[in-house]
Amino acid sequence: MESSELGDLGGRARQAVLLSREDASPVQVAAADRLLEQNPFGTAELFSTVDPTAAAVAAAHWLAAAAEVTAEASGGNPAQVVLEADNIEALPHETPTLVLGLIEDGATPYDVVTGLVRHAMHVADGLLPDPAGLREQLENLEDALTEYTDDEEADPEDTGLRLTPLDPRRPARDLLEDLLTGIHGCWLLHTEYDDLDTDEDLGDAQDWTDEQAEEHQRRSRDRFAQLVRDTAAANRDRLV
Repeated sequence: MESSELGDLGGRARQAVLLSREDASPVQVAAADRLLEQNPFGTAELFSTVDPTAAAVAAAHWLAAAAEVTAEASGGNPAQVVLEADNIEALPHETPTLVLGLIEDGATPYDVVTGLVRHAMHVADGLLPDPAGLREQLENLEDALTEYTDDEEADPEDTGLRLTPLDPRRPARDLLEDLLTGIHGCWLLHTEYDDLDTDEDLGDAQDWTDEQAEEHQRRSRDRFAQLVRDTAAANRDRLV
């Protein structure tokens, strides 16, 4: 544990990737940032070699960069792009949208991630860390219950009350997964608006073979990834 606190996940300290911690080592955040620079969509190494809270801090920074790139192409609000992408493909958009909104309001990726993980860990311990927020949720729940009683086909789960948007059993890894999915969602929306997202040398898109469609997707992801790298680098002070 002492080694993992210092950012060294060698040997037995590697077991720390299975744990959620309230803090994030700057060394581990930097390691995750380098992995995301190689592939902004995320890699397996991000889950196996980096502390999940630190990885989520870096992923929040890269999600914000992806959202900015996408918003520039779509003309939308960066904080809402993942929610809009949900119309293209079903996505767990709640947490990425929350993270983007907090960053847009001036919070750092570190503060956002550690705050969410800490909140979820307190909930897992049976504590209620945000009574004021719960009151607001209860007010919204009352409206939902009113609608539910008038709708015979309503799903009871739709009226459930979540004390945290994360899985309290594995909050940091759950957050990391959602943030990477958010980056994927940004790419989906970006392809809908990017005028350069065409490959004329592949011929008419309606006549593409499976191999040509896969090649177009690869090129599209590569173009988007480079735009995100440039934006992440330009806003690096947000991470460090």
